[in-house]
Parts: sequence; structure tokens; C-alpha cells
Amino acid sequence: MGLVLLAHAWGAASAQAVPGAPAPVPASPGTAVLMDLEGAIGPASADYLRRGLALAAREHAQLVVLQLDTPGGLDSSMRDIVQHILASPVPVATFVAPSGARAASAGTYILYASHIAAMAPASNLGAATPVAIGMPSPSALAGKPQPTEKGAAPATTADTLTAKRISDASAYIRSLAQLRGRNADWAEQAVRESVSLSAQEALQKNVVTLIANDVADLLRQLNGRQVAMGQTSVRLATQGMQVLVFEADWRTRLLSVITEPSLALILLMVGVYGLLFEFSNPGFVLPGVVGVISLMLALFGLQMLPVNFAGLSLILLGVAFLIAEAFLPTFGALGAGGIAAFAIGALLLIDNGTPGFGVPVWVVVLLCLVSAVFILVVAGLAAKARRRPVRSGVSTLVGATGELVEFADGEGWAQIEGDYWRVHGAPELRPGGRIRVTHVHDLALQVAAAAHD
Repeated sequence: MGLVLLAHAWGAASAQAVPGAPAPVPASPGTAVLMDLEGAIGPASADYLRRGLALAAREHAQLVVLQLDTPGGLDSSMRDIVQHILASPVPVATFVAPSGARAASAGTYILYASHIAAMAPASNLGAATPVAIGMPSPSALAGKPQPTEKGAAPATTADTLTAKRISDASAYIRSLAQLRGRNADWAEQAVRESVSLSAQEALQKNVVTLIANDVADLLRQLNGRQVAMGQTSVRLATQGMQVLVFEADWRTRLLSVITEPSLALILLMVGVYGLLFEFSNPGFVLPGVVGVISLMLALFGLQMLPVNFAGLSLILLGVAFLIAEAFLPTFGALGAGGIAAFAIGALLLIDNGTPGFGVPVWVVVLLCLVSAVFILVVAGLAAKARRRPVRSGVSTLVGATGELVEFADGEGWAQIEGDYWRVHGAPELRPGGRIRVTHVHDLALQVAAAAHD
């Protein structure tokens, strides 16, 4: 893990640990662990927070400061983060910063779960309505009435599922608000109506604890504050507190990169084309190795993402069409269909309703153009190969001369261009005579006596 020790004394200069030190500087009782959670909430975010909280507990830190800026993310990862915060023996102060940052969707739940909720000026939070992932659309489920109470209008399956998700999410965030003594009514409203608040409004409505300009200002305001920790409370002594910055290690950064939807889609196509090239040209090895590694990384990344399985099926169908186009003489028909299926599947693959997990259209267009060029090149090479004269096979023996080895009753064997071939010809031909191939019929050579040179 990357660890940097910063000494804070209300504006004092910061001192950074020497890179490459044999061990991180141990945290003292007056130490805060600072973590930076930026971007979409996913498995990498949950893993990073878990490791940071474990470090804080191990080093007996007095406070964890989680600097947050997120558009939202996966519900499962958000709940993992919330559970880790609730189980933390060290108080967690979530700070929506810097100015202009946001704690939207999943970030709102994390903010409510924290022992201390703080925001920077010009930041915002809210819009916490859950969005279904991999579920049929309401239009697809329309017209399927569900049983309701007598006299009530029948509800569709989509309405029922949506109501269940919203009820579960609103109860969850309300319970967090009640646990921390914050505005539970607004928390439920953020889920049911997707409302948002600015930093000043959040402070006025008792959604956050305080507003701070930066981490130093946050620590200054927290000095002497009582924080409830289960059945007990802790008084924070943050004056002159050292800040231990917990940076993501290579594993967390790699996981974050792999689970980027655009990269996962590109790795998927690189893997498919690498294997296709290896199968069509056995022995190159490198394309196959790159293809397998890329494909495995892509599949790993996709399992961490909100995948729409209809989109994934269309991508696989498109890839199958592209592979078939490389081996079958369809003159581009399968290739065009494959590109169309791939484009539609790529647009549907990652559920764009989940904040922070969309695939830009330009990435899909670029991959479609690459696939189109690939098909044009393959189709052009195939057409060129079909126009070439035949250079091997039995049909190339027409006009060749040789010597009869065995012959009786109009058939026998002859040696032609170093090989023995079954031949048919006139009964008067005799072994040892020179013959010339006139044409081929069912892999048998029709021969006649060759003129003497």
C-alpha cells in the first residue's frame, strides 16, 4: 500500500515520507488515516476502503477521513462499504470534497452511514433512487397485471419490482439516518423522489454535520467533538493531528482499470480477434497468448460490472457472425450482420442507468469501424485468393506427362510428376509407354498416348 505521512498543525507545512522506505511510519494515537474515494463505486472501491479501515484499526488511529467524490455506483459495493464503516472501531468522517464534488446515489448512503458527515462548499448530495440492473424494462413487462387488493387498479410486474427496490432502499437509508441521528425524512425523500441538496442546505436540514474548506479545516472543527461509537462515545482530539494518507496499491488500481466498462469491452474484442488470428494461422503463438489473456481479463471485468445479458448475447452473436464471415464465402453478409449485432450489444452491454458505468458511444463506433475494416480485409483476401489460378491439387495435372506402370482393360497406374496416380485410357495403351493427362474425372486421370518429342 502507498502510505504518506503528513504533519498538520492548522496550516503547517506538510512532510512527506521518503519513497522506498522499508516500512510505513507507524500511526500515533493522534493520527488520522486519509483515504480518497473518487469515481464510480465498485468492487475496487469496496476493497480499497476495507484495507484502509483495517490499517486504521491496526495502527490505533483516532479518526478515518474518507474524502468522497462519486456519481454513484453498484448497490452491492455500496452496501459492502457501508457494512465496513458500521463495523469500524475507528470513527469515520466522510468528507464530500473538494469544492464542486458530489455524493450522489450510492455516495449518499455512504455519507449517512459515516459517524461524521461533512461537505465542502459548492458540493452536493442526493438523487439516491436505486436503478435496476439486468432487469427487464417496464415496457417489456407491461400488460402483466399482478394481484392487488379489491378495488385497486392492477399493478404491472415492473411496478411491483420497482416498488420493492425503492421500499428496500428507503428503509435502508432511513435506518442509517436514525442510527446517526440525522434527517431521516429527507433521506427517504432522496430515495423516493431523487432530490438533491447543496452543502448549505444539507447543513440546515441536519443531513451533514459541518461544512469545511479542506481536510485541515475539517480537523480543526472536529477538535473536541463527541462521536457516538455504539454504546459509548469518543471525544476527538484533532489539534496537531498527523494525517496518514492511505493510497491505493497496484492491485486496487489494476482492478479499477479492468472494471472500466470501455476497457472491458475493448479487451473482449482484442481477445476474440487474437484467438481468431491464432486459429486461422496456427503456430504464431503470440496472438493466441494475447487473446487468451485479454479475454480472461475482459470476463473478469465484466463479472464486476452491471452487465445487461441481452447485450452480452448480442455481442457474442456478432462475434460468431464475424468469425463465420472469415471462413465462409458470404461476401460480407455475415460480416455486416455481425457488426450490427455487435454495435447493438455493445450499447446495451453496460447498464447506462447505473451512474458512472456507461460506455461512450464513440468507443462502440470505433470498435465497429475496426471490425468493419477487419471484415473488408478478410473478404478482400478471400476474393483475391479465389481469383488466383489453382497451383495445387489433382486439377493441376491436366497436360502433364508421365509413364504407365501398370495397365490392363483400360485402367491402371502411372507415375506422373513423381507420384503414382490411378489412370483411365484407351485399351491399346501399354505399360512403359509415355502418356499425357487429358482431363480429370472423379479424382481419376484420363490419359492418352503422349506425342514423341
